[in-house]
Amino acid sequence: MAFTGPSNSGKTTLIEKIATILTQDRKVAIIKNDPKDKAQFDTVGKDSYKFAQTGAEVVITSPTRTTYFSQREKTLGEIVEMIQDFDILLVEGLKTLPLPRIAIFRDTIDEDYLRYSEAIAVDESIRLWEHDIPAHITILNLNNTMQIIDWIETHAKNI
Repeated sequence: MAFTGPSNSGKTTLIEKIATILTQDRKVAIIKNDPKDKAQFDTVGKDSYKFAQTGAEVVITSPTRTTYFSQREKTLGEIVEMIQDFDILLVEGLKTLPLPRIAIFRDTIDEDYLRYSEAIAVDESIRLWEHDIPAHITILNLNNTMQIIDWIETHAKNI
């Protein structure tokens, strides 16, 4: 299941809420796209940072986690192969991937996202009557996490 929308629309917050609920009885994987390459993954001066700066593919392992630092862009298929063991995959961004998609909006709807989406999640700041929402798009309440999870369970794609 994929989530898309403008910056600061609430995508990360919604995914966090959904994952918190779903991980109670399922294995959840999350992929986040960072189109502006802003994310920082380690602390300057630490060994893992130094290794990652070499340009190598780096895996850091410990008794409680394994972290993979890649210097190359990966396709969704390659990432899924690396993760392998999950029940549901939540993807933030990557709006052109062929996955069922919920677009998230607050304050205004950017209609450019509608062609990539099967549903939209909005809050009370959106005046739906001011927009031409295609009939095939389901309208969800951004503040009703269980409604969104129900929609995901019905529309998720097996990959």
